[in-house]
Amino acid sequence: MGEPRGNLLMKYRPTIKDIARMTNVSATAVSMALNNRPGVSAKTRKKILNIAKEIDYQPNYAAKSLISKRSYTIGLIVNNIADPFYAEIARGTEEKANELGYSLLLCNINRSMEGEKRSLDTLRAKGVDGVVIATVTIDDPNIKPLIEDRYPFVLINRLSLDPELENKMDYVVPDNYACGYKGVKHFYRLGHDRIALITGALYTSTAMRWTKGAKRALNDHGMDLDAKLVVECDYVRKKAYNAAKRLLAMKNRPTAFFAQDDYMALGVREAVLSEGLSIPEDVALMGVDDIETASLTGVDLTTIRQKKYEMGAMGVEILSNKIEKTTVGMVNKVVLEADLIRRKSCGYHLHGYVRK
Repeated sequence: MGEPRGNLLMKYRPTIKDIARMTNVSATAVSMALNNRPGVSAKTRKKILNIAKEIDYQPNYAAKSLISKRSYTIGLIVNNIADPFYAEIARGTEEKANELGYSLLLCNINRSMEGEKRSLDTLRAKGVDGVVIATVTIDDPNIKPLIEDRYPFVLINRLSLDPELENKMDYVVPDNYACGYKGVKHFYRLGHDRIALITGALYTSTAMRWTKGAKRALNDHGMDLDAKLVVECDYVRKKAYNAAKRLLAMKNRPTAFFAQDDYMALGVREAVLSEGLSIPEDVALMGVDDIETASLTGVDLTTIRQKKYEMGAMGVEILSNKIEKTTVGMVNKVVLEADLIRRKSCGYHLHGYVRK
């Protein structure tokens, strides 16, 4: 006896030709629609995608790779996937990659440049078509070989600031300078003159530019820069907690804390509360990123929202164009504006702005 027909149907893998027959269009049109290429009307594209979803069509990447000499896989390198900031970047990266027909390989390097190099070597050895990198330092030695080899990559969130390579790198980053400036200006308008800056790792472009923006705002608004109130905490919550404890013990303690990410801001919050002080009545607090915890009742953290998901998605889109060679010779430099999100931790709800 032969195998039951149901089992045969379960083993059958739908093809592009099946979709073409069911939608009464050419296989070429189906391929263009499935790969998000132009040349197909919106109505036809929708019809094709609906049928593909209905019959659970899955691309045969092995066959595609043999024909095109590509893996249809890209890599993403992040510092700490447990950090909500990087988790949201990864979500945007993966969803856009899937939309464009790519699989994603994630590498988590735990803030190690050696780990970044190992990850790049591994991804290239596995034949990924390109890499999105969210981990570089100001003078990252791992970037130049990628440029020399003409290997497709896009930087997100952070930059290498090597002037020799400046016009050879594609990137999508938040406007960290404006972010630092906006935060200090907000504190100033609320009446604060003694503001502590809890910075990230100053060997990164994010921390360097954020700190420059914050210091410029202090100068522009007539506030003295007290070096004792600027503490590098390397994006580590525990370090921010310890720094805040030291600063709060000062005779002339700060009245406001501006942390360069929400994780560090939560560390500062713990320190303030452990001293029996209230937020914002005794100490005002602000972070950066707008992670989900920031909006929880009781935390109500004023923060500067960075477009984490968008950075990941835009990075993949630019990388895809590089892989497809649709933007030959073009260098993409995208800077995303960050938005101030006012919540209760700075006290705006109590008295509003007292200065212009």
